[in-house]
This record gives sequence, C-alpha cells and structure tokens, in this order.
Amino acid sequence: MTYLVIRVRSDRGVTKKIKDTMSMLNLTKVNHAVLIPKTAPYEGMLQKVKDYVTWGEIDSDTTELLLQSSGKSSGNSDFSKEHLKETSFKTMKALAKGLTEGKTVMRDVPGLKPLFRLHPPRKGYEGIKRSFKEGGALGYRADKINALLRRMQYAQA
Repeated sequence: MTYLVIRVRSDRGVTKKIKDTMSMLNLTKVNHAVLIPKTAPYEGMLQKVKDYVTWGEIDSDTTELLLQSSGKSSGNSDFSKEHLKETSFKTMKALAKGLTEGKTVMRDVPGLKPLFRLHPPRKGYEGIKRSFKEGGALGYRADKINALLRRMQYAQA
C-alpha cells in the first residue's frame, strides 16, 4: 500500500524537529503532496507531523489522475507517456498500479519529480486546526484522501 500525504498547514512557529521531518518528506510548502510507502519509519514520521498534514491510502485510479495532471519531469515539464519509455512500465495505468501497490517507489521512476504541486481544494479544507476525526482536515483519513485529491485536481480544470 501507498500513502498520499498532503501538507495542509505552514511551518510558522513550528519546532525544528517537525520542520526537519517535513523536509525529509519533501513537503516544503502548503498544498504539496507526496506518495510514500506504508512502512513503520514513515508512519512514525507521519505521527510526528500529524498536526500539519493529512494522509490516507490512495487508489490506483486516483494515482493515475495525479500523475497525469500534476506529475512533473525534470525541467518542470509535464510527465507524459514519452517519459515512460525510460521505465519498465508500458502505460500510465501500470505505473499508477505499481506505485499504489508498493511494487515501485517514486525514486525508481527516472525523470519523475517526487513532489506534486496541487491547488487548494474546491470549497476549501474542513478546518486546518482540527483532526479529521473531529471534522477537520488534519491527520489520517483512510481512503477519503481520494475524494480530497479529486477536489484539489478539479480546482485546476
């Protein structure tokens, strides 16, 4: 499985440990997203920054949408089917499935930047100071991360 992690809050007034953890996750700005494998070290990092990010398990259809709309290659050009020739994947759908199932990670895909820049979600976040369980936007949200990402993708259209 793979987590999609989206940064919701800025690092204003945050301790150095949390800033360093955000930097290690490549979450340098608000509305940036990364795909990370579901492993114990990453889950510990997510627990440390849970008051600044939201995350959940992403499905392969949403991963494909993310790659097509927000995937960038080196030189800041859109990641496209031509870039797939350098990988072992034939289609964008196969790459999305490999990333979602944890068979490959972002750094194994040559030319693909490990960071996705997103727009704020349509109709905004639910509340950036409360956890998702309390009706806010922060913390673990399981498969509901797919709905949030789609709201952020449709904001670009």
